[in-house]
Amino acid sequence: MVNESEIISLIQEAKKSEKERKFKESLELYITFKDIDVKKGFALNETIQLPKQMSEPAAVCVMASGDMGIKAKNANADQVIDADGINKLAENKRETRKLINKYDFFLADTKLMASVGKSLGQLLGPRGKMPTPVPFNAPIESFLSRFKSSIRVRVKNSLSLSCKIGDVEMNENDVASNASAIINAIEKKLPNGDKNIKKIMVKTTMGKAIKLEVKVRK
Repeated sequence: MVNESEIISLIQEAKKSEKERKFKESLELYITFKDIDVKKGFALNETIQLPKQMSEPAAVCVMASGDMGIKAKNANADQVIDADGINKLAENKRETRKLINKYDFFLADTKLMASVGKSLGQLLGPRGKMPTPVPFNAPIESFLSRFKSSIRVRVKNSLSLSCKIGDVEMNENDVASNASAIINAIEKKLPNGDKNIKKIMVKTTMGKAIKLEVKVRK
């Protein structure tokens, strides 16, 4: 399968072929699959914790009241919504859609999960963003830390996926570590593991894709 040295070469080639931009470009990983029948409902919706923090961590919204809500605010959650806030969102689908698009992940106190499901599930569910339940007295700080360093990889009835693995200013070894973590996690979810991976590509935001044909182990 692909090793990190091969991924580093892809990253270096992608950066080398890129013009100087006035903004910091992301580095993106693309994976194409093979020998999978998408008509059978092939889908992936994985939350993968990255070994190396990106310069812009994932945005996390916490749905909690009381002590958990206070702790979430103190732990720098991007937004904390209490029970009243959930009820208000239920009455305004436009605001709910804006909220869903704004955040990468949602966490919710288990006591509020039923309310979240009833009020917002119809919009959160199809986008694969139903909140992860946080049990009473669980360390919300640890949950936030884990999800801020994670990425969501979602595929539905498609033979390809793309996701951010870092940016052009990050250490290339760190970016390669993130890419490897994603590839390894995806392999485990494929019907035949790495045999279902056809091609891996790395590109900058505005650059061309640098391709690596995957050689399957005998």
